Amino acid sequence: MFTIQRASMDDCLLINRLATIVFPETYKDILSTNQIDYMLEWMYSPTSLCQQMNDGHAYFIAYKEYEACGYMSIEQEDEHLFHLQKIYVLPYFQGCHVGGFLFDEAMKYIRKVHPLPCRMELNVNRQNKALQFYEHMGMKKVREGDFAIGNGYYMNDYVMGMEL
Repeated sequence: MFTIQRASMDDCLLINRLATIVFPETYKDILSTNQIDYMLEWMYSPTSLCQQMNDGHAYFIAYKEYEACGYMSIEQEDEHLFHLQKIYVLPYFQGCHVGGFLFDEAMKYIRKVHPLPCRMELNVNRQNKALQFYEHMGMKKVREGDFAIGNGYYMNDYVMGMEL
């Protein structure tokens, strides 16, 4: 059984530590080491994480008993549009249904803060094996793009969406 906890500023170091484990493992066959290092600093430095929280990103950490096993963040982008910015599970917890748990918790959170009909979207690298997971969860590809992220790097993603 898993539990979820909304992250606070005090959790930025924990999220950073989780990201340094899961992010390189997730993208090792897709992105260069240099791009992975750049993205870790850009998105997951404690300073960046705290700034994201200040800017309205809601971070959550999943636990199995007392061990952190994954995390996610959600940002409200528009009145009726939420973006699941991040959803990652530590490698040794993959296959244990943590991803489905986090996904379900994301939908619960959005419905709680926005009870009206709305849309949830997320970006997923076009070569990421998680694409099938998101389709299984009911998401559909709505567009694709190559999004510049700085330093000459791009995120080559599908944008997936579903109505809530």
